Amino acid sequence: MRGIAAFMLAIFAIASPAIAQQKVVNVYNWSDYIDPKVLEDFTKETGIKVIYDTYDSNETLETKLLAGKTDYDVVVPSATFLQRQIQAGVYQKFDKSKLINLKGLWPEVMARLAAYDPGNQYAVNYMWFTTGIAYDVEKARLRMGGKPVESWETVFKPENLRKFGDCGVYMLDSPEDIFTAALKFIGLNPDSKRPDDIHRAADTLLRVKPYVKKFHSSEYINALANGDICLAVGWAGDSFQARNRAREAANGVDINYVIPKEGALMSLDNLAIPKDAPHVAEAYAFIDFLLRPDIAARNTATTSFANGVLASKPFIEKDILNNPSIYPRDDALRGLYVVTANDQATQKIVTREWTRVKTGR
Repeated sequence: MRGIAAFMLAIFAIASPAIAQQKVVNVYNWSDYIDPKVLEDFTKETGIKVIYDTYDSNETLETKLLAGKTDYDVVVPSATFLQRQIQAGVYQKFDKSKLINLKGLWPEVMARLAAYDPGNQYAVNYMWFTTGIAYDVEKARLRMGGKPVESWETVFKPENLRKFGDCGVYMLDSPEDIFTAALKFIGLNPDSKRPDDIHRAADTLLRVKPYVKKFHSSEYINALANGDICLAVGWAGDSFQARNRAREAANGVDINYVIPKEGALMSLDNLAIPKDAPHVAEAYAFIDFLLRPDIAARNTATTSFANGVLASKPFIEKDILNNPSIYPRDDALRGLYVVTANDQATQKIVTREWTRVKTGR
């Protein structure tokens, strides 16, 4: 029987060389951050199979990148992490001749990315977004006495956040997002590297921590959509995904998202190829596919995140394109701030203070 089985396997391999030799691309991306059918269509068009893994924090990605060989061909780091990872030598420079869809990129977004990647040599923007406040409209109305949710005061003043403690509050498990918001709230530079400022941001968070149910960077989407929580400090696209899921479920939950009037963090998630990527040609094919205007628009439709392809705008649904919390107007754009990568010493302080916040000690 073993001989027959071996013979049959040999015949199958001869008859199906495409299966035996199928090209692959290994992608490591954020959770809930692509239209799944885009992956199917990429394989149909190119014959390249996508092996797709996800993570929900920059720290998880960075740990893998800095630990040595990852076997990933395309990764999606946020700009501040990209900056120091470039300095650590973990990415390869782009051969831009292999990316024909670069011509459709958004010049303003790429200019902002150039602050982290001078000359845009190692990365192209995938999605960009803000960090703000997502909330259950009806539950917020009851707890705020009809006052609008429009300020970081809702989150960082204990007497305000206490009102939401009974219905559940989540915050991102991301010191970059949460500390910078706290610094903005207390009137300090959100990009401050001063140890005393970072300590003050942590103290601000500790005062409201009793009312925070969990720090997590992806679970809040379903928690909001299901009505399990009523307020989250989260990302714009994720917050509108929660709204859309609630609408699809017809469960009576209405989610809104606001960019606080004091300003908010603008973040950029970017496509890059690790230096040791085993399938470089396939990585270029995959990145170029994502930069196609119609494909970028499909990913925006699925994720509710603004993408970095200006040429995609004609393909984007009007309710997304005209939503100022996803595609902010010029005046709101001017109120958005960016932050730079921390040096090693500052990062140690940030990590220590973030641990103090999460543990309450």
